[in-house]
Amino acid sequence: HVQVVESGGGLVQPGESLRLSCTASGSIFRIYIMGWYRQAPGKQRELVASITSGGTSNYLDSVKGRFTISRDNAKNTVYLQMNSLKPEDTAVYYCNVQTEDGFRKLTASWGQGTQVTVSS
Repeated sequence: HVQVVESGGGLVQPGESLRLSCTASGSIFRIYIMGWYRQAPGKQRELVASITSGGTSNYLDSVKGRFTISRDNAKNTVYLQMNSLKPEDTAVYYCNVQTEDGFRKLTASWGQGTQVTVSS
């Protein structure tokens, strides 16, 4: 079983920054893609940013230039640095970790989410 725990959410004003952290632990053979998703009330969950084991990242268009995803493979941790936050960024942010088990099965594991609220 893979445990995924996020931290770093909070209430900030527009223009401020937050840094989210996500650590995976448990029965992990390999970690491939790690990503951050968000879900605002009444909206579908969307991929905000992802990063491969090789360090290749991609971003939702609306966060490009403001958010940066990074990972520390030795710590099984992924970060999301969020700068210049906007009210539209308000959502529950979920960490997703794609892992490979001992039987070479890829499984997506989710954290419970961390609330990010951007409001003046």
